Amino acid sequence: MEKIGIMGVGNILLGDEGFGVHFIEYFKRRYDVPENVELIDGGTAGIFLSPLIDYIKKLIIIDVVAVDAEPGSIYTYDKEDFYIDNLPLKLSPHQIGLQEVLLLNDIKGSCPEYVKLIGIVPASLDPDTELSPILKEKLKDVEKLVIEELKALGVEVKPKKLDSEEKIWWERDKKEV
Repeated sequence: MEKIGIMGVGNILLGDEGFGVHFIEYFKRRYDVPENVELIDGGTAGIFLSPLIDYIKKLIIIDVVAVDAEPGSIYTYDKEDFYIDNLPLKLSPHQIGLQEVLLLNDIKGSCPEYVKLIGIVPASLDPDTELSPILKEKLKDVEKLVIEELKALGVEVKPKKLDSEEKIWWERDKKEV
């Protein structure tokens, strides 16, 4: 089976900048994924992400993007966009690494054949460990996009059966969103 990666990147200490990492945690709490799907917390690792994707054939990246649009607007980019410099202005050090990581893996012969970036416009990059209310609301929208991408790649994820502690977390999260 081809290895598929879902990677969230960002700095969780800078509010919405950490959206990708928060999304991975959000998704982990809600779904069981097949063995060939790996959920990757890429944090701010930048170029050090290269070995993590050496064996991944298809990669979905979740991150924030600097687009002149309303906070919470969602954009998608394909692998070709990384190479033709069609991505928005970079926001942070980890983003500097995404294009370089793909180029390095391309040189090594281990670049994923399929790459999709789901980017969201942040509302706040101020120091904070929580997402802004606007981006918290968008977790569900990004979740739907990721599930659609996985279905297009032939992968079905199963919702987790929540235990009582998770149900408490789920209810609290629903109220916060």
